Amino acid sequence: MSIGIVFGTCTGNTEELAEVIREHLGLEEGVVKDVADMSASDFPGYDFLIIGIPTWHIGELQDDWYGIHEDLDDVDMTGTQIAVFGLGDQLGYSDTFLDGMGILYDKFLERGATGGIGFWSTDGYEFDDSQAIRDGKFCGLAIDQDC
Repeated sequence: MSIGIVFGTCTGNTEELAEVIREHLGLEEGVVKDVADMSASDFPGYDFLIIGIPTWHIGELQDDWYGIHEDLDDVDMTGTQIAVFGLGDQLGYSDTFLDGMGILYDKFLERGATGGIGFWSTDGYEFDDSQAIRDGKFCGLAIDQDC
């Protein structure tokens, strides 16, 4: 089974979390990749992807995910299962908390990937709105941390 953990980061926090996830899952080094070093054509072929993204600016994708996001329109992700994790600031950006995670999750599903793994409860969070909510839960692991 081919597993990848792909992250985008501007401050290093999402990369650090990607490595923590890798270690906790007992995966070998080398499965964690920076999306800045990838192209959309690198994504097919994985059986399972764990995708990490901070919400950047006000409810937007992190910079390195922008080019990939559009380029994914030409990629078939059928057969790939995904799980996502997102970093954000629920108090400072209450109206757009973890929007980047929801935007990216939707894109991969639109391209044929299978999701629904690792949904996270919204209990205990204080935010007004989020594009990352599916059926009352976050569509992935929700981390309130500086991006």
